Amino acid sequence: MLVFGFLLLCSIKTMGEKANCSIIGQPEYPLLSKDGEIIIGGAFSIHSKINLEMPSFTEKPHRLLCTSLNLREFRFAQTMIFAIEEINSNQMLLPNISFGYQIFDSCGSTLASMRSSMALINGQELTAEHICSGKTAVKAIIGESESSSTIVLSRATGPFKIPVISHFATCACLSNRKQFPSFFRTIPSDYYQSRALAQLVKHFGWTWVGAVRSDNDYGNNGMATFVEIAEREGVCIEYSEAISRTNSKEKTAKVVEVIKKGTAKVLVAFLAQGEMDVLLEEIIRQNVTGLQWVGSESWITARYLATERDSKVLGGAVGFTISKSKIPGLKEFLLKVNPSQNPSNALLREFWEMTFGCSLSSTISSKFEYDKFCDGSEHLSNVSNAFTDVSELRISNNVYKAVYAVAYALHNTIACKTLNSSYSENITCGNKDLMVSSQVLHSLQNVNFTMASGQTVYFDQNGDPMARYELINWQKNGAGETNFITVGHYDASLPSEQQFVMNSINIIWEGDSYTKPSSVCSERCQPGFRQAVIKRRPVCCFECLRCPSGEISNTTDSAECVKCPLEYWSNENHSMCVLKKVEFLSFEENMGILLTAFSLTGVSLTIAVALVFYNFINTPLVKASNAELSFLLLFSLSLCFLCSLTFIGRPTEWSCMLRHTAFGITFALCMSCVLARTIAVVMAFKATVPGSSVPQCSLPLQRISVFCCTLFQVIICTLWLVLAPPMPFKNITHSLDKIIVECDLGSAIGFWAVLVYIGLLSVLCFILAFLARKLPDNFNEAKFITFSMIIFCAVWITFIPAYVSSPGKFTVAVEIFAILASSFGLLFCIFTPKCYIILLKPDQNTRKHIMGKTHNTSQ
Repeated sequence: MLVFGFLLLCSIKTMGEKANCSIIGQPEYPLLSKDGEIIIGGAFSIHSKINLEMPSFTEKPHRLLCTSLNLREFRFAQTMIFAIEEINSNQMLLPNISFGYQIFDSCGSTLASMRSSMALINGQELTAEHICSGKTAVKAIIGESESSSTIVLSRATGPFKIPVISHFATCACLSNRKQFPSFFRTIPSDYYQSRALAQLVKHFGWTWVGAVRSDNDYGNNGMATFVEIAEREGVCIEYSEAISRTNSKEKTAKVVEVIKKGTAKVLVAFLAQGEMDVLLEEIIRQNVTGLQWVGSESWITARYLATERDSKVLGGAVGFTISKSKIPGLKEFLLKVNPSQNPSNALLREFWEMTFGCSLSSTISSKFEYDKFCDGSEHLSNVSNAFTDVSELRISNNVYKAVYAVAYALHNTIACKTLNSSYSENITCGNKDLMVSSQVLHSLQNVNFTMASGQTVYFDQNGDPMARYELINWQKNGAGETNFITVGHYDASLPSEQQFVMNSINIIWEGDSYTKPSSVCSERCQPGFRQAVIKRRPVCCFECLRCPSGEISNTTDSAECVKCPLEYWSNENHSMCVLKKVEFLSFEENMGILLTAFSLTGVSLTIAVALVFYNFINTPLVKASNAELSFLLLFSLSLCFLCSLTFIGRPTEWSCMLRHTAFGITFALCMSCVLARTIAVVMAFKATVPGSSVPQCSLPLQRISVFCCTLFQVIICTLWLVLAPPMPFKNITHSLDKIIVECDLGSAIGFWAVLVYIGLLSVLCFILAFLARKLPDNFNEAKFITFSMIIFCAVWITFIPAYVSSPGKFTVAVEIFAILASSFGLLFCIFTPKCYIILLKPDQNTRKHIMGKTHNTSQ
């Protein structure tokens, strides 16, 4: 911060004052440079490691020593040089103006990045007791490759309004115009990549994933956005680990242990290349396999990772990257790179020695010790490495576009095309010597041009390009080499439902399999089940519980079961609602057939008794039984047997009204006839003169009593039907899984009034018959009537609790049983003894036998 503050004071031109500035330490020199009328800077991680020495504070600090040449980054730097040379030869763009460059090595370190930025701002000369010019050394800077280093660079250059255009820094934080007012980039922000990765994971049904990230601005910001969007999409993160390239081996091993112990089969790796290298080494050492890798654009197309060794782990990886392109002439330009271009350049020497594994014969000492020597006559065309590989020009194309963006901005500034009345700087725009970086910054914000490849380059208000990605899949060809195959696209400019589109190309997954791996905490709940959250576990971990009866789930992974409508019920699998089974006592079922048979049997027996009585109508027994009442009683019993049939079958409006009224009236008629017979018997055998006939006035009285008793029941039934008639009713409360179609009584008072009246008649019959129990045994009809009333009353007394407690169609069956049982009781008890005498004991069918009395009885 002290150095930065000092350089800040040194570099600002104040009104009417000169700043005296000096730097303690060694100056930073560009690795590659060329003079020109306009200079642009470049900052790349040409080396990936840095050796730090603790300062002694007794001497000037030594220059930073960077090691491990990164061929991919070196290609980026050469691509920048190629674009500048191409622009210099273009008479339409910046004509008659030479373009120069200064390219520094940030060594993948924020410390080195700070030194590079200071050199780019101030120049690399020592400035002790030297007057600062007040103008920056470069008009724009291309770089850096990593977000953290780019943040350092942008913060340092921001106060001086020097445009910084990054080709590879994707941290969404860099889109903040308040913090980074001079930052631009030709690669989309991670704001979109993180969302694309979340949609990718969701699209493939991976709801249980692990995550590992670089412990820097790039990884932390990108992963934070991914986790936020993924959890919103229903994806759970089992673990999220951070790793740094400077971590100790023990720390890296602990991260791999977490990955190894995890149950997630998908690993989202939001890593910069440096961290990816460190993690991959430990992954291979611990032999961690069987993971489906989902990568960020930083490493997903890194050709140096597509080796046979690394592909055993990363095979089948998928991830988003920017579209690849072709740059005509770049391949030839790269192959011409040679130490002879600048024999004193240490970087070219280091590149050549590492590429060919030899030591250049020179007086200058080599960084490497090789057994063989080389002289620079070797050909790069015979080499295949990350530097010469131009098959996947994605990031290199971003460098290419960035240089052209600066060139167009400079061109427009010199031509005074982009400055307007709102621009506050009072500087002549057409003079390149008076041009300052703030003018270039203004022009760069408004630049809009089309490359020779057809790509349109422009920046939004945050300095970002439009976000378009290709979905890459690592697939092996027939020769066993790994290719990066485009299997899908993501376009953030489209509506959300159209942003992610898959191609028709098959994806080859982990283990060279065509079967998509599954990564879930819990297996999916099939239709008929619902998810139940497990305590203290993520929402993606759940149990599948069967839906309760009457509820369904017709989709996979349903969170809740849905109740079926009232007339519907769940099927056996609880996956759909089906109409409830409709239940009523039908003629087709066994119980209905049995009750119908008993009913018809009763009718048949009644008719048979009537025929017997009709054939023997002139016999003393039939005459003594009052043939008229006997036939009326038999007729009423026939109706009682037949009315039971109205209770069988699907209830309708007419059947409901008929069944109860017919039952009430027929039984009232039957009881009226029995009551009249009982009265007639009592009157006949209580006559004062033995042997006298039944008084003639008794026949009209019997008819009137039968008519009146029956009429009263008719009146009750009529009032019932008029006021609250029985109606068919679907009972859905008694049983959950079926609908009971029954007759609603309409008025419970009417129903019980009918029963009470029939009971009253039966009780009267019983009392009168009981009083006549001492009549002669030869023809004691009152005794049989008593037995029949006992059976009748017993049946209907037991009917009441059975009727109330019986469910569904059994309620109807109980009522039919009571009707049949009481009817059979009356038929058998009253008429069986008479038919026995008529048919089997005709000698007893005489007046003498019927009216005979013993002496003791007459006394």
